[in-house]
Amino acid sequence: MSADPEPRVRLPRAMAEAIARHAREARPNESCGLIVGSALEGEGGVALRYVRCRNAATSRSRYVVHRDDLLAVLAELDRSGEELWGVVHSHVRSAAMPSATDVGEAAWPSAVYLLVSLADDRDDRTPESPLPDVRAWRIAGGAARELALDIHGDIRDEVREAVR
Repeated sequence: MSADPEPRVRLPRAMAEAIARHAREARPNESCGLIVGSALEGEGGVALRYVRCRNAATSRSRYVVHRDDLLAVLAELDRSGEELWGVVHSHVRSAAMPSATDVGEAAWPSAVYLLVSLADDRDDRTPESPLPDVRAWRIAGGAARELALDIHGDIRDEVREAVR
């Protein structure tokens, strides 16, 4: 694994907050989900929406996107022409870095892998508490490389956009 970030990946703050809320709600187990994008991130695509998925492993240390959830998202992508932009999961007790299992089981080399660490996130935090550690990775060919993550926008930006 490399800690040298490559080009920036942009993620809307509202989406990062939804991902963190899902991770906290799934605790003590890992959460998982998928990010639908306009195109692949490496081809200039942007993240459009986060789709919560069930963790079929129901585990504190492992995730498996539930088959039905994965098939539903893939069918949606076929209909919409959008792409699987990212794969998301949480680590309940460890850093937001891919484990050996995460690297070995990564099936989408063109996707951004977002990891959320709840290791330093106190149990009394609510789903609306400030963001925990979120990091982005490219996992391909049995190796993980960190991507610089830019979480952009805030509530004021979203309100301004809604008023326009």
